[in-house]
Amino acid sequence: MTGMTHAMLKGSNVPLDTAAVRAVLRWTPGPGVPDVDASALLLGVDGRVRSDEDFVFYNQPRHPSGMVRRLAKKREPEGLTDPVEADLGSLDASVDRVVIAASSDGGTFRSVSDLRILVYDAAAGAAGGEPLALFDVSAETGEETAIICGELYRRGDGWKFRAVGQGYPTGLVGLATDFGVSVDDGVEAPGAAPSAAPAAEAPAPALGHDPDATVVHTPAVPPQPTAPPAPAQPPAYGYPQPTGAPAASPAPAPAPAPAPAYGYPHAAPEFRMPPMGPQFVGR
Repeated sequence: MTGMTHAMLKGSNVPLDTAAVRAVLRWTPGPGVPDVDASALLLGVDGRVRSDEDFVFYNQPRHPSGMVRRLAKKREPEGLTDPVEADLGSLDASVDRVVIAASSDGGTFRSVSDLRILVYDAAAGAAGGEPLALFDVSAETGEETAIICGELYRRGDGWKFRAVGQGYPTGLVGLATDFGVSVDDGVEAPGAAPSAAPAAEAPAPALGHDPDATVVHTPAVPPQPTAPPAPAQPPAYGYPQPTGAPAASPAPAPAPAPAPAYGYPHAAPEFRMPPMGPQFVGR
């Protein structure tokens, strides 16, 4: 396949005669154009990742095996490039496909111009050789924030490349989740922090009701000062009181009675004589 570039249509495939390839995303930057990032997913025969380590992207740029890795972005005369390199001949036999995807940051692919994926022989690509295949990727609806550009897959003892062009409006997270990646909920664990904020703010409506509670409580305060008039009854000098609390009048009555009695016994508290009575009886 040297010296020949296959311009591919969506859904077409081409055999690869090299053990290591470099898949390069390329697009035209400019004002209002979102940044584009390349990523790769290593899939088993069931079409899902074997573990989260099979997701190679900007926060995990190298597979633990070292066989799939992201390289540095470059600015070339044709545009910006973001390459992914895969050593297909050394991949574990359990890897059936390597999906090459693009995700946008700061907008949808409607604003990305001239997006294409170019597949090189890894050695020739490093030397600036011609690509083995190229596929112009276009957004289907314009609302996509992630696109599967193509996939490298096993066929017999060799590998092939297929042009895919499948878009995802749910971004890289939605794409990765579809292939079985457990997306870190550290994105949702802060969501827990916002949920705690409303809980902290929940008392605020209750505080709005406090003025009403105060209005209800203030009528209960005046009855408290009305209780002291009860001690004002002792100046009655022992005479029974027609009004007032009956429980309060017997308690203060015995205390003032002995002082003016001059030692005379009292038959009944309710028939006590006035304080000066004994002086008239002695005469």
